[in-house]
Amino acid sequence: MDTKELLTLAVKAIDDKNGHQTIAMDMQGISLVADYFVVTHGNSETQVEAIAREVKNAAQEQGIEVKRLEGLSEARWVLIDLKDVVVHVFHKDERLYYNLEKLWADAKTIEADTILQTNS
Repeated sequence: MDTKELLTLAVKAIDDKNGHQTIAMDMQGISLVADYFVVTHGNSETQVEAIAREVKNAAQEQGIEVKRLEGLSEARWVLIDLKDVVVHVFHKDERLYYNLEKLWADAKTIEADTILQTNS
């Protein structure tokens, strides 16, 4: 599975659990950590956990190794490392506080709808 397909898989899993304001940040040439960061949020710990589990399960069903999954027990900021795509699932309050979009403002952002339409 190439990086764009992996990105689409993650965004689709988020969309299936009604993640809010989902964006992908193109980190190529900006960060050595991953090609894309995906950022979304849920309105409760339960929703954050459901989104994170859906991304993890979707990846594993496709034989993709989840390199790291952190924060699931608190469900305030869950990080799912899929190697070339790193997914950040925030509780809405934490997303506002950490504001990754501002921190990585030099990254091109892609709306979830664009990803889903382009790759469907």
